[in-house]
Amino acid sequence: MSASAPEGGAGATVLPGAAIVGLEAEDAPTALRALSARLLGIGAVTDSFEAAVLQREEMHPTGLPTLVPAAIPHTDPEHVITPGFAIAVPKEPVVFGEIGSSGERTIWAELIVMLVLADAHSQLAALQNLVARLQEPQAVRDMLAATDDADLERRARDWLAG
Repeated sequence: MSASAPEGGAGATVLPGAAIVGLEAEDAPTALRALSARLLGIGAVTDSFEAAVLQREEMHPTGLPTLVPAAIPHTDPEHVITPGFAIAVPKEPVVFGEIGSSGERTIWAELIVMLVLADAHSQLAALQNLVARLQEPQAVRDMLAATDDADLERRARDWLAG
């Protein structure tokens, strides 16, 4: 557990170095691989995280049809070393399967918020908190206006703390 990312899930924040502006990804798996690589590079996840998040996304899509479409990929806690979030603003929207649809319906995600939680019990609370925050279109648009990775990280921390 780190000081910047409490294990409590709903109070977790963006991990230092885990924000990407202008992510180039032609599809959801490419976006998930890029975020997973960033998380592995900062030591927040195990080397099994990428395969686990890809498999989970394939079986249980995480695209949300909110006013500003978003995706909230995540996987099981055993792949997490340091809890928190990773966040990306793709250069172009990325197609994700819509949550609850087994992938037959899709959304074009303009924001990707990856949950990196080490406590299974707090995962539901964190998901509910994040979905509520994603219902705030102006706040989400503020994330999309970030100019670089550090700016996105700062904006996302403020947004998630709000």
